[in-house]
Amino acid sequence: MESFYEWDGDILILNVLGTPGAKMNKIGKVKGQQLKISVTAEPTDGKATDSMVAFLSKEFKVSKKDIEVVFGQFSIHKQLRIKHPQKLPAGISKPSLK
Repeated sequence: MESFYEWDGDILILNVLGTPGAKMNKIGKVKGQQLKISVTAEPTDGKATDSMVAFLSKEFKVSKKDIEVVFGQFSIHKQLRIKHPQKLPAGISKPSLK
């Protein structure tokens, strides 16, 4: 993966650098090959990751069950698979059909 994201059909694969315990939930800037995402939840028992999934489900307009944590449930380094995102934040685009 050369970017912080790639597409597998209609599934968005997203590499994330999480920041738990932040002042607000927000999607930040790209750092290397990861997208910085801050959440207010503390990093206890995976609660920050669960909070991130809930936040991103609203941002991408999908249900929480449409976001799979591939790895990083208990780490700041994560990979997520988002099925059929209905909305894309700035910096993420869907490949054009050929």
